[in-house]
Amino acid sequence: MSTATNVQKVLNATISSLTTVIPIKFQVLSPALIQQPYEQREISVLIGLIGNMKGRLIVEPTNEIIDKIGQAMFGMHIEGEMAESFTGELGNMIAGNLCTILEKEGMILDISPPTVLTGKTKFYGFKQAFKIPVQFEDGELLNLLLTIDEEN
Repeated sequence: MSTATNVQKVLNATISSLTTVIPIKFQVLSPALIQQPYEQREISVLIGLIGNMKGRLIVEPTNEIIDKIGQAMFGMHIEGEMAESFTGELGNMIAGNLCTILEKEGMILDISPPTVLTGKTKFYGFKQAFKIPVQFEDGELLNLLLTIDEEN
């Protein structure tokens, strides 16, 4: 399969995974191709992807979004160290579900353990990346980044 086909499959599966994992209403906005460096706002989780394609999935919510998702899933506020831990778990759930969706389409991807990054951080080291903004009803944005390193 071509890189473009794999990227499209991964982008579609990522959106599908998000709708399965996140129990609050949101709207997926148009994806955009971005250049490095990418600067995160306050918190993100990075998960490596390897298999039919090599890259990374970066889920960049805000602390407010993490709290809202936590309230919807568990009925409690998520803040502080718990927010950092939950951000990692949220990324793990999205990436794991993504791999399950892709496996049904004949594409094999494995994921790395989640790496949570806090504060303003710049990401370098990717050839190309797609940014998918996800907007919640209150206007808050969660950004998904899919970086593409190479095709195996």
